[in-house]
Amino acid sequence: MTLLIHIGLFVLSFLILIPCLVLFIECLMSLSFSSKTSEVTSKDLPNFKILIPAHNEEGVIETTLNSILSQVSSPEQIIVIADNCTDQTSAISQQYGVTVLERKDEQNRGKGYALDYGLNYLNNDPPNIIILIDADCYITPETIKKLVYESSIKQKPVQALYLLEKPQNPSPKDLISALAFLVKNQVRFTGLYQLGLPCLLSGTGMAFPWEVLQKISLASGNIVEDMQLGIDLALCGYSPVFCPDAQVTGILPQQSSAAKTQRTRWEHGHLQTILTQVPRLLKGAIMQKRFDLIGLALELSVPPLSLLVMLWIGTIIITITASLFGFSWLPTIILGIAGLCLMIGVLIGWAKFGRAEIPGFALLTIPFYLLWKIPLYFAFLIRPQSQWVRTERDQIVNNK
Repeated sequence: MTLLIHIGLFVLSFLILIPCLVLFIECLMSLSFSSKTSEVTSKDLPNFKILIPAHNEEGVIETTLNSILSQVSSPEQIIVIADNCTDQTSAISQQYGVTVLERKDEQNRGKGYALDYGLNYLNNDPPNIIILIDADCYITPETIKKLVYESSIKQKPVQALYLLEKPQNPSPKDLISALAFLVKNQVRFTGLYQLGLPCLLSGTGMAFPWEVLQKISLASGNIVEDMQLGIDLALCGYSPVFCPDAQVTGILPQQSSAAKTQRTRWEHGHLQTILTQVPRLLKGAIMQKRFDLIGLALELSVPPLSLLVMLWIGTIIITITASLFGFSWLPTIILGIAGLCLMIGVLIGWAKFGRAEIPGFALLTIPFYLLWKIPLYFAFLIRPQSQWVRTERDQIVNNK
């Protein structure tokens, strides 16, 4: 029995050490990044279309379309899929001259089904490149060109930098949410980019060669369909790559219920994907003899940052207690190293990319942010979310 407890403590400590080390290495590698923006002209670009799935987006669709229209030669290149809409999304979109598809299917709900509908529409005259944009984003100038060019040259899925903009008067919770999002989507993806490794897909600002998208089906109600899409394509031989010079910006939801809905969907979906897809990626890496799939499995194995901190706190309490009862202190030492990697990694990311937007005092509020997240993770143990639920939108205000 004593031996089993020893083994269990060591296994527990290494299960926490691995994602902490992965995060630390990614954050450390991001320090060496320097932007090397190259000019891309329209003559370099193949034929492309932009798909925008939209479910009741009348409050935000205009800002999104305005940010894209100047980046295309014709409004018809933009296709808005008005998916089960009961508002003015379709009418507003039509005013901008873009192509509008209206889809009605209450049984099959979710972004994946909407995108599949858009792809079926294009089947008879497919473009070379498809770009997927959410209806609640601001698209930075030149982003569309860069995505199309990179995807065309590399013949792989390409993910733009996707960040969430803080509201004008952010609460401490908003600041920590923005920091966690920045670490995940900018710091870690930049580190992977520097290492030459693939990234996960973030949900918007994604470009795909048409032939690549034909390898899989988008029609599903998966609550993190974009993450699953990236994994499926990687296993088919088309691992997504990061394009740090292209940027898409959303905004943190300000309604408490909306923030909770969004976080629950993202994080429950992420946890379910870790449990089901990490073994699948590792198996694929062995069968296909591909190191990039190992890298993607390790990237996916890092849970949401707040949960990782909670797990570290819980396990180190367990190992310290066990050590006081006569068990080895080595698991506690291993967890101490893991905690140091976690803390330094986050500080590196904040110092390199977030210091100008997120004041240092906000880091002191992390414990309160963790308390706010506890019910979300407890709900995962009791009743994990499995149905797609749209997040209520705030108005996009672009201050760029």
